[in-house]
Amino acid sequence: MARLSRLFGNRPRLPRPVWLVSWTSFFTDTASEAIYPIMPLYLTRTLGGTAMAIGIIEGAAEALNSVLKILSGRLSDRWSARKPFVMAGYGISTLARPLVALATSWLHVLAVRLTDRVGKGIRAAPRDALLASWADPATRGYVFGLHRAMDHAGAIVGPLLASLFLWFFPEQYRTLFALTLIPGLMAVAMLVPVPDAPAPREAAAPAPSGPAAPLGRRFSGYLGVLFLFSLGNSTDAFLLLRLSDVGVGVAWIPVAWAALHVVKALVSPIAGHLSDGMSRRGIIATGWLLYAGVYGGFALASSAATLVPLFLLYGVYYGLTEGVEKAVVADLAPAGRRGAAFGAYHAVIGIGALAASLVFAGIWKAAGAPAAFALGAALALASSVSLFRLDLSPIMKSSHEENPRHQ
Repeated sequence: MARLSRLFGNRPRLPRPVWLVSWTSFFTDTASEAIYPIMPLYLTRTLGGTAMAIGIIEGAAEALNSVLKILSGRLSDRWSARKPFVMAGYGISTLARPLVALATSWLHVLAVRLTDRVGKGIRAAPRDALLASWADPATRGYVFGLHRAMDHAGAIVGPLLASLFLWFFPEQYRTLFALTLIPGLMAVAMLVPVPDAPAPREAAAPAPSGPAAPLGRRFSGYLGVLFLFSLGNSTDAFLLLRLSDVGVGVAWIPVAWAALHVVKALVSPIAGHLSDGMSRRGIIATGWLLYAGVYGGFALASSAATLVPLFLLYGVYYGLTEGVEKAVVADLAPAGRRGAAFGAYHAVIGIGALAASLVFAGIWKAAGAPAAFALGAALALASSVSLFRLDLSPIMKSSHEENPRHQ
């Protein structure tokens, strides 16, 4: 108990760039999450799409941005520059996202979504490498946890603004989508004063840190277990669709989505901070076990009274895992290879999401929603067991490899 008290009571001060990048994520998610919880209903009820169309859109979008994350991450290592990729990525998404207002079929939504994900694919790995450059092993979990919390805070504000807008202007989806340009521009503005991180200084060190340094077998093993989990981690759009199927009204879907992100935002920095002084693996495994329980509940239950609390518990899984998984990536990767490492991490998650979304949609259509959710629960359980077979201890670094306090 005393140890937990010390961990909770000693939150580190973070550099200003960490906050600016986190505010960028806040405004970006305010824009994107004003659209996301409405999109499954907009696709199926307004544009005539199906559950399979949702799976294709989300899976293809994630696959494209995953491939781009590999490329942008490696290039940011090779050129020793992170910020240009981050600025370009957020700019593309800001300009593309409002174009969904012009869609007349689900194929148009697919095109817009793919363009939006091009932006995410360009920015994500360099941004995470940038954040890692401002954190040492004692603060990595907290840095990534705080960033995820700000991201989720935007995902609270966005759906609530969307619900408020639709309350006064019912069915005006296209106008709502167009208005997302405003927070998108604010997100890009937050990045302007952010400095780029310097390249790691080369010198004799216990572990190589340059662009050609290997990522190693431990990192590959970690990615393998993440991929196994991601195969059961389909798009959250199916959870929203399931809530709608059991009687949660359209007007309440964005509210439920915002409430989910309240849980995520509260748990993320706590879990990240705890992981800096405790076992990152144990925290991730706990989150995956919660995921298995939630998906098992969605497989067995069929009432809103049961599924809504499970949906909120789903936010605890996110809070426990998102930031901590990224902290492990920074632990296992040499500083000069972090762009490539985060690119590989995001690619594994995205490719798994593509397979999971398509398989989930197919099982939903052929055998029903319970069977699809049961598969996700089983893969989460298997991943939790596999995680404990890995060595996730941080690689050794010299004191001159990087200076996380340069700002």
